[in-house]
Parts: sequence; C-alpha cells; structure tokens
Amino acid sequence: MRTVIVRIPGGTKETELAPGEAATFGRGIPPSHNSHVDITLSGPEVSRLAGVITARDDFWLISNYSANSTYAIRNPDGGGEFIKVAPRRLDMPVPFEFADVVLPAGEDTPAFSVLAPKHTYGDSVPGMAATAPGEPTVAAFPLDETAKYFLILVALCEPRLRDAASVVIPTVPEIIERLCEAGYPRMSRSAVNFQIEYLARRKLRVKNDESGKADWQRAALVSLAIRFDLVGQRHLTLLGLC
Repeated sequence: MRTVIVRIPGGTKETELAPGEAATFGRGIPPSHNSHVDITLSGPEVSRLAGVITARDDFWLISNYSANSTYAIRNPDGGGEFIKVAPRRLDMPVPFEFADVVLPAGEDTPAFSVLAPKHTYGDSVPGMAATAPGEPTVAAFPLDETAKYFLILVALCEPRLRDAASVVIPTVPEIIERLCEAGYPRMSRSAVNFQIEYLARRKLRVKNDESGKADWQRAALVSLAIRFDLVGQRHLTLLGLC
C-alpha cells in the first residue's frame, strides 16, 4: 500500500498514513477537554489545533486551522522552492514528494517532514506512450543544451535555482565572470548580449516590455525558463560544483 510518512526532526517515531487517512497536528489540547492531536508540536506560538494532513494515493493535503498564521512548505531538494498555506486554507494539495512543514514559531526549522510515495508519471502507464496519428507535436522551446546560449541561460537562472525567493538577475559582466570561474573561455560583452538577444527573440520568444527597466529581457528569460522547467537543478553541473 502507498503510504505517506510524517517525521518530527530529532524524533524516533513516525506517523504512517494510508490513502484516505488523516492526522491532526498542533501543540495539543488539555486532557480535561477529552481530545488530543495526532502529531504533537512544541512551542507557545503553535496553535493547539494547528491543522491536519490527509494522505492520498501519491500526494497529500494540508489544512491550516490557524486564523492568523501562514505555514510554509518547502522542498528540500528544490533549491529553496516552497509554497505557502494561508490561514484557514483547507485541503491544499502539496506537490512535493518530500517536504518540510515550517510553522511561524520563531525558528526556520521544520516542525515536521512529510514523505509522499513516488509520483506516478505517464511513462509507467500502459498505452500512454503511444503516438496518435497525424502531424507530430513539436517542442515549444527547442533548446540545445550543448549550445553557448544555453550555458548563458543557466548562468542567468543560477540565483533563482539556488534560492527560489531570490530576485537577483545577473548582469552581463557577472555572467562573463561566472562562466570564466566555471572554466569557460572569456566571452565579450557583445557576444553575451547577442546570445541573450537570440534567446529572447528566437528560442524563448519573450514579449517586449515597455516598462523601461534595463534588465527586463534577462528577467523575462529567467521567469519563463524556471516556470516551464527548461532549466533545473540538474543543469548547475554545467557551472561546476553545485
């Protein structure tokens, strides 16, 4: 049976939930009330009944019972990728196979971690890989990962890949120095600008921005590449040590 496993850091006990089962979490309710939570968390900032998680086949749901606190769920394998659970939000699906649930209790350490079953993909479903008759589907963004423009795109996306909350957009001189640091021949500013223009106009076809910001084109490339997973953690090896 595919189960969801809940772990409290430093603890030895695990809570295992089969599909359809749920577990409440929080600081706990006094025994005199003849009630309790399934996952007890410490800290006076944690609500007595903070929320509940519910297992599904290969993912899980979380409900935030707090009236004021937002919870953060981060992907420890995703370079800072996270989602927020607003106060009173119910049955929010979590897409991460492994996740840390962080409550605003004065520290950035997870209150508990959740391990979901390995997600199901179409490759494992019989018949889904078969092609339909007619014209073949073409790639929306045909990128050559061995090309120089792709290397520049990875350098542009590096700050966001390392920290999903980062708003840093590398400048052309910073891209040049980063690639030199990774062992590539030094490129001129005009060469890097040409590759960025080529990415924007031909490969990713970003829309013109009339805001007047100098970095709009680079920012648009990063946003689109990250949004559609055209560049990911796996590509950081192109820049040397991850």
